[in-house]
Amino acid sequence: MTRLGRRGPPLWLWLLLGLFVLLLLAAAGAFWYLRGLTQPAGGGPYTLEVKPGDSLPAVARTLEEQGIVRNADALRFVMRQNGTAGSLKEGLYDLQGSLNVYQVAEKLAGPARIPVVNVTVPEGRRLRDLPPIFAKAGFDAAGIRSALNDPSLSEYARGKQKNLEGFVFPATYEFRPQETPARIVASMVERMEQEFTPANIAKAKGLGLSVRDWVILASMVQAEAANDAEMPVIAGVFLNRLRDGINLGSDPTVAYGLGKDLPELDRSAGDFTKDTPYSTYTRPGLPAGPINNPGQAALLSVLAPERKLADGRDALYFLHGLDGKIYVNHDYPAHLRDIARYR
Repeated sequence: MTRLGRRGPPLWLWLLLGLFVLLLLAAAGAFWYLRGLTQPAGGGPYTLEVKPGDSLPAVARTLEEQGIVRNADALRFVMRQNGTAGSLKEGLYDLQGSLNVYQVAEKLAGPARIPVVNVTVPEGRRLRDLPPIFAKAGFDAAGIRSALNDPSLSEYARGKQKNLEGFVFPATYEFRPQETPARIVASMVERMEQEFTPANIAKAKGLGLSVRDWVILASMVQAEAANDAEMPVIAGVFLNRLRDGINLGSDPTVAYGLGKDLPELDRSAGDFTKDTPYSTYTRPGLPAGPINNPGQAALLSVLAPERKLADGRDALYFLHGLDGKIYVNHDYPAHLRDIARYR
């Protein structure tokens, strides 16, 4: 008797198996394709700036163009999956093409580096000197000038002077590139007013000075002193002369009143006899207002003056010798002798 052969699997099963294999191969291919899209793109370092209104699609395209990610859609997909698609913040992100798409997504979900511009306002500069400093840093000089001429920004200048001279604190500041001139100037005024603590105001009051008087005197000390160490000595001389009704006789006040720089003063042209509200040669007491923007050392020197000489007498005169030293005296004849000796 003949045995019948065993029948193989039906055709439909072979077709199903073939389809499964094809799907498996397609899935594997898709996996490796997608995996490739998440790998580092190989670009160099790149700082991304996110500005107000920038969208994730636009940012992703930029990063693809810069070689930070291989595929913009892959980055968007990863961030949507992570729930960070809406995490972009205004600012700077430091990226590089050696990061994979997951690492790039993580950085974009983190804090942004805020772009700032450093601006240094030196001690003792007049308001007129400040707009060019800010223009060099990229800010609007005309806007800065306008804000500096707005005394309403300081309660101590408001209604007393035509600008903010004396009430802008000299320091190094960090400003956003798009910061407005009004906000820039307000920040410097606010920093100056940090010096006006209740304790410091009480010390000034104890010397017979209002806050504005204190700033005016500090601006004179700032202009006269060759260094911080001299400031308490010069402050002491000025305070003693104020108390005794002696004209302060400060050259920088003359220069300020005439709109000149100190080296431009000309005695032979009568500069020291020309009367202005700032001249402390022609008028007694303090000048009409601050003559520059004093720093902290000058401000504090007025509150802690050195008013006595080594022999206990009041300090009433000082001069800077050609040797770079300061000479202080109680009486005018001794002052004249020092002028003859050291000038």
